[in-house]
Amino acid sequence: MSDIKQYIEQNKQRFLDELFALLRIPSISADSAFAGDVAKAADFVAESMRAAGADKVEVCKTPGHPIVYGEKIIDPSLPTVLVYGHYDVQPAVPLELWDTPPFEPTIKKTELHPEGAIYARGSADDKGQFYMHVKAFEYMMKNNALPCNIKMMIEGEEEVGSNNLADFCIANKERLKADVVLISDTSIIANDCPSIDTGLRGLSYVEVEITGPNRDLHSGVYGGAVANPINILAKMIASMHDENNHITIPGFYDKVAELTAAEREDLNKAPFDLDVYKKDLNVGDVWGEKGYTVLERTGIRPTLDVNGIWGGYIGEGAKTVLPSKAFAKISMRLVPHQVSDEITELFKKHFESIAPAGVKVEVRPHHGGEPVVTPTDSVAYRAASKAMETTFGKTPVPTRGGGSIPIVAMFEKELGLKSVLMGFGLDSDALHSPNEHYGIVNYLKGIETIPYFFKYYAEGSK
Repeated sequence: MSDIKQYIEQNKQRFLDELFALLRIPSISADSAFAGDVAKAADFVAESMRAAGADKVEVCKTPGHPIVYGEKIIDPSLPTVLVYGHYDVQPAVPLELWDTPPFEPTIKKTELHPEGAIYARGSADDKGQFYMHVKAFEYMMKNNALPCNIKMMIEGEEEVGSNNLADFCIANKERLKADVVLISDTSIIANDCPSIDTGLRGLSYVEVEITGPNRDLHSGVYGGAVANPINILAKMIASMHDENNHITIPGFYDKVAELTAAEREDLNKAPFDLDVYKKDLNVGDVWGEKGYTVLERTGIRPTLDVNGIWGGYIGEGAKTVLPSKAFAKISMRLVPHQVSDEITELFKKHFESIAPAGVKVEVRPHHGGEPVVTPTDSVAYRAASKAMETTFGKTPVPTRGGGSIPIVAMFEKELGLKSVLMGFGLDSDALHSPNEHYGIVNYLKGIETIPYFFKYYAEGSK
């Protein structure tokens, strides 16, 4: 593959143009108003797979958004890599916080991306990262360099919990039969310090509703005599952390896997500059569970965070109202060996128990996923490590990711497959936030690295 850099350089503008066309499609899976755009993105992905050389490409219908599947079987006796990604994206709101339109890709140079970064919703999560695989596959096909079989499954519901993916996998076990899953939906420590995630946190996501009086009330006539749902909700949420930022739900930590002192020491060997971290976020100090470092708080400890809270009057001017209802969306990141359904039930039981008699509480579970730890002694991990070492010039550092990809545990359960998490983004790429971006260097480096993974995986599997 000595010519891969030349191939990328010759096709760089086309690779960018194609990604930009995909990024212009507002494939927001959470909002039914964009269902047509999600379908349009699926068709785009399918056509891109065909153009790259895939066979049996299909836009597979589900009760929700479609899954795009394609494959290239060169020899059934050779190992098979199943590539997973997602073409759906998070909502772009609040739009006023974007410096450029979220669905009009714009290249801007930054301190971390002096060669330029692509600003657009989905650029790093996950359109830019899964599209690297399509272009890497194109290179391998055009240069007769595909050393093993490949199957690609790109879904459209990852950002809303992958509700239909497990059923699809169960119904298509033979079609999805493979030896390993390769995923690029994670990050590296820095462009000069590659890394591979070897673990991900799980997730329990709920919405809560607090109801007080049967209607909004005049805050002067009734204030002080009737429970205000917003005040009550704020107190209930505040009570869920103690003075050490330890979560107060009874039983919450019962199954948390505690790392040994040696394991914690190894985890903290990953390069990390606290001053740079705070500067990037423009915060005076970090915050979290007492007794743990930032890397531990984001990698091996569970959390509880409010993702949204609302109620009452928030329009222009004043309206002195005591609201009837208040709401919040709350996520809990989980670690081995916590179970999402069990944590959701513990939350529900505790949240209902701490509500005063003056209000009613409803807890509505949304979606969840299980935490995972991936092996570092497998042929696939060694292939990923060697591939990154080849293109970055450095051995990647094994790290624990703070985010959640619930389907990783599902792949192991339903398909019996381990995953390799070989992502190329940066944590500072503003995933799920206004001004999401993805470095051009990162995009092209992924296209360069992925064929080496296939090469080393095929060699190691002999």
